[in-house]
Amino acid sequence: MRRLIGFILIFALFLAFIVLNLDNKCDVSFGFQTAKDLPVFITAFVAFFFGMLCAVPFIIGLKKSRPRVEEPIKPHKGARFFGRKGKSHAAVEGENDPYGID
Repeated sequence: MRRLIGFILIFALFLAFIVLNLDNKCDVSFGFQTAKDLPVFITAFVAFFFGMLCAVPFIIGLKKSRPRVEEPIKPHKGARFFGRKGKSHAAVEGENDPYGID
């Protein structure tokens, strides 16, 4: 439910930004071509989109450079719990000795 409310609030902010900037126009120069009278919200969203695209290689590089999480060490077969009352294999074997303690 929190995500839905957050999404609605962010969407409302975007909508308010667009409505408030419908009359604001700007010129964008690409060096060889100039786009005239573009609404400000379009230039802002395009700049935001290209900013996200520029961040993608850094995110991918970050994921590759993370150290791998090692798998937990599995216990030796002798340390498995399969004896009586949760005793280990070694404890079960020790009960057969003449000096075993119950």
